[in-house]
This record gives sequence, C-alpha cells and structure tokens, in this order.
Amino acid sequence: LLSQNNTTMRLTILISCLLASASAFTKPQLSGVRNIQSPAVNNRNQIVVSSSNENEAALGEKMNGYTVKQRLREEVESPFRKVRLAFFGLSAFSALTALYFSALVAIKANIGGYADVPPLDEALVQVAINSGGALGFGLLAAREIKVGQGNLERIAKGGLLARLVVEPAAEEASKRTLKDYRRISRVIVAAGGAEYIRSLSMSLCSDQLADENTLPAALAGVDVMIVPVLLDENFNVVETKSAWRSATPGENDRNFESTRADEVICFPSVLSMWQEYIDSDVKTAQGQGFDVLSKGITITVKKNGRILRRATGLPPFGDMVGMMEVADGSKFGMPGDSEKYGGP
Repeated sequence: LLSQNNTTMRLTILISCLLASASAFTKPQLSGVRNIQSPAVNNRNQIVVSSSNENEAALGEKMNGYTVKQRLREEVESPFRKVRLAFFGLSAFSALTALYFSALVAIKANIGGYADVPPLDEALVQVAINSGGALGFGLLAAREIKVGQGNLERIAKGGLLARLVVEPAAEEASKRTLKDYRRISRVIVAAGGAEYIRSLSMSLCSDQLADENTLPAALAGVDVMIVPVLLDENFNVVETKSAWRSATPGENDRNFESTRADEVICFPSVLSMWQEYIDSDVKTAQGQGFDVLSKGITITVKKNGRILRRATGLPPFGDMVGMMEVADGSKFGMPGDSEKYGGP
C-alpha cells in the first residue's frame, strides 16, 4: 500500500511539472503590449518627421552666401574639382618653398666665398624653374576657384529662377512658381520698358498682318509660356498686368484684344524676387551697350529648367514655333515624351 501511494504521488508531481511547462510555452497575452506600442510608433514617426525637417533646414542654411545644398550640387557636377584644387595648391606651395631655398643659393653664389653652392648660372636656372612652377600652379588653382565660384552663382541663380512666382493671365488661375512649369512648358521671360511691353502685347494680341494672328495658339502648341516683365526708368521691376491690359494699339494693330494671348501669358508676382533675379541680366546687357528699356532682353528657359539663351529684342516667335522642339533638345532627350515624339 505504501509503495502504491508513493507511485501515485510521483505521478501527481510529474503531471504538475508537465502542466507548468505547458503553461510556460503558451502564447502570451498581447493586449497590454498593444497599448504600449502605439505611442512608441507615433513617437517614432514624429522623430522621423522632425529629423527630416532638421535636415532640410541644415541643407538650406547659408554659408558665405550659398546653401549647403547648392555646394553639394556643385560638388556633384564637378566631383574632382577639390582634388585638382588641392593638387594645384600643394604644388604651388611646394614650388614656392623650393623657390625660397633656390633664391638663397643664388644669393650665396652671387656673393661668392661659399664652397657648397653651384655656379651662379645654374642657381638662376633653378630660380627660374621654381618661379615658373609657383606661378603656373598658382594660376591653375586660382582658375579652379573662379570656375567653382561661377558654378555656385549659376546654381544659386537657377534655384532663384525656379522659385519665381507668376500669376497666369487666365481668369481664376492660382499663382504658381516657375518650377511648376518644368517638363510642361518652355518659359520666355521678356523684360523691358513700357514701349517694349506694348510692342510685345501688340505682337500677340492684335492682327498686324493681312490675316488673323494665330501666334498664341501656335506658341501654346509648342508649350511656350511668356512672362512679360515691365521695368521703370530706374530698371526696377514694377506691376506689369495693368500695363499689358491697357496697352494702346497703333495704326497697324487691328482687332487688339488684351486677353487674346492669355493662354500663353503669365505676369510676374512677388516683384522683389524678380528684381533680385533679373538685376544681373540687366547689368550685363547694359555693360554690353544694349538699351534694355527700349530693346528689352529675353531669357529662354528650357523644359528642364536650364537657360537656353539670353538675347535682346522681341522674342522671335516665328523661329520658336518652327524650331523650339529641336533647339532645346526636348525632341531628343526629354524622358517621358515618347507619346508625343515617338520612340521607346
């Protein structure tokens, strides 16, 4: 009987151990964990958004007039410029050091009385070689700095161009930036005095030949958008829309209607930004002897946002209608235009 009781007790203990082991491997309850995870995920999302905003702010921070993002883009476009600059700079420094010692040797050779110096003519040859090396490598280093500075100015101006705000002439159209027109339209900025803007308006909104003026429709067909910019006598950008709408037709301007070309016209907005952008182009044209107010200047922007050309006078609309697809490379290099131009 005692043996039987011992056996029964052992079986009871064994079953209890097995039940404890089984409960140890059962699936844990997740209700409490779910309540803890949700705030953690939200906090993680907030951290990611905050980090992204901080990165954007860091890239937009200016240093010596240019943002970090602009400097990084310049390095991407010219990845070996800093390598060349370091090489030329170190070579110029090395040549200057050698020039210092060779000049001392030449002075000793000229004075005489030193047994450990070469003849004067050999010393002068070394001085000439080191001088040429220092000058040459110094000029190459200065050229790299100048080219890099020019690229930074171009990139900065391109960024400002993309941020320029325009107001489409069509009614009930919201304001947009020129960046919004990338891959959609080619933008022609035409800036000049009041008479220049009047001539531009007449060329698009009146019949100047025997037949009807179809330029606006033709320009819209090749994705051209025109931004007239009115300059006052001090070359300041002023409000353009009213001058465009109130333009007075001349004797040869028939059937003038200021809204005829609204589908291809945008007026500048936020004039301070336009002033900042166009000021350098005005000064360049003036430096070349052009009368900006009467002749005007035009800046043609390709669909990819790069400048196609800068010129003076009224835009050659006839040439643009016939050649623009080829001139800015859209027909041969714009990805995503296969449906329009054919090809893969």
